[in-house]
Amino acid sequence: MTPPRLLWCDPRPIPRFNRQEPVTTIVRDPGFHEPTEEDDCWRVGYFCQTHDRPYWHESCGEGPHLIALECDEHGPQNMWPQPRMLMFPEGFDPLLSVAHLAWVQAQWDAAD
Repeated sequence: MTPPRLLWCDPRPIPRFNRQEPVTTIVRDPGFHEPTEEDDCWRVGYFCQTHDRPYWHESCGEGPHLIALECDEHGPQNMWPQPRMLMFPEGFDPLLSVAHLAWVQAQWDAAD
């Protein structure tokens, strides 16, 4: 199990040619919908909570972004840590323990 509130921000430096401000993704939040296989969500996208608008890579406003996965039916929802997040686990806040990372990786492996 992961912490109840989990954020991730890519720890790699932003390339100079990319004017994108830092993006922090809300992976889990206790107030968010927990999706299930029974959910019939057909319209899901990212929403920047900082700028209060849909997030489309650099186009939602100036400054750092705090984005969440959002469903038209359920609102903000928890997401599973993505492979890129697992490649750079030092970006998690709070940091995941070795046991948490092993559990998440095992869940990914089981889904394959």
